[in-house]
Amino acid sequence: MRDQLICNLVELKFDPGEDAQAMSFSGYGAVFGNVDSHGDVIEPGAFSKFLADVKAGSQPWPAMLSQHGGWQMSAEDMTPIGVWTDFAEDGHGLKVTGQLADTPRGREMHALMKMAPRPAIDGMSIGYIAKEFEPRSKPEDPKRRLKRIDLIEVSLVTRPANTKARVG
Repeated sequence: MRDQLICNLVELKFDPGEDAQAMSFSGYGAVFGNVDSHGDVIEPGAFSKFLADVKAGSQPWPAMLSQHGGWQMSAEDMTPIGVWTDFAEDGHGLKVTGQLADTPRGREMHALMKMAPRPAIDGMSIGYIAKEFEPRSKPEDPKRRLKRIDLIEVSLVTRPANTKARVG
C-alpha cells in the first residue's frame, strides 16, 4: 500500500509577518548637491530616467550588496544580501527601501545596523554608470556634475563615498 496525499489548493498566500518587517529598512543611497570623496556631485533628476525604466521593466532592479561586493573574489562577495523594494527621487536624494534576506549574511547586516549605542554599519553607496555628466570647468568646481545615472547596485557600506548617504 502506498501513502498518498491529494491537495486541491486553489490559492496559497504567504504572510511574511513581523519577522520580514523587522529586516526592512530605508534611507538614502545617494544625496544630491554635496561633493563626494571622488569629487562628484549628483544633480537632482539624475536617477529619474533609470527609475522610470526599472518600474517599466526595461531595466533590471539594482542589486543589494554588502560593501559593493568586496573584492569580488568569491561568489559570496557578489551574492545579494537582500532586495530593493522601492526607489524614488525626492528633494534630498535617492530614497531606497529594502528587505534583507533571511540568510546568515542578511541577519548579520541587520544586527550590525541595529547595534547600540550606534549602528556598526549605516552607510549606503551606489555602483553606477554615469550616462551624462558635466566635467569640471574651473579648479574649484567638482570633478563632475552627474546629470544622468544608471544604477548597477546599491550597497550597505561602512564608509560611503557620499557621507550623507545613510540608512534611516
